[in-house]
Amino acid sequence: MIDHVGFEVSDLARSARFYDAVLYALGARRMLESEHAVAYGVNGPMLWIVVRGRLPGPGYGHLALQANGKAAVDAAYAEGIANGGADDGAPGQRPQYGRRYYAGYLRDPDGLRVEMVARR
Repeated sequence: MIDHVGFEVSDLARSARFYDAVLYALGARRMLESEHAVAYGVNGPMLWIVVRGRLPGPGYGHLALQANGKAAVDAAYAEGIANGGADDGAPGQRPQYGRRYYAGYLRDPDGLRVEMVARR
C-alpha cells in the first residue's frame, strides 16, 4: 500500500551518515542521491531523506525499520549510535507488542525516533 516514505532533515550529510550505517546493517543501501536528497531501499528507493535546512515540524511519530533477526537489530542500533544517533531504548524484547517482538530505538541526528524491529 505504501510506495515510499520521505521526511525532511536539517543537514543531509550528517543524516546520510547515520542512515547509511543503520540501513546498511539492515540490508538496505543508497539507491539514488543528489545534493538535496538521498533515497534508500533494497529493490527500489523506499525511504527518502530530503534537506530543507530546518527541523521537521510536528506530526512525526517514529519510523519502524524491519530487521532480519535480533543480530540485525543489535548491529543497526550499534551503527546508529556510532554514527551520530542517540539511545532511545536499547535493543531487547518488547512483550507488550507480542512475544516475538524484539526492538531497539534511536534518535537520529535531528531527534527523529527510529525503531529497528525483528518479529522472529
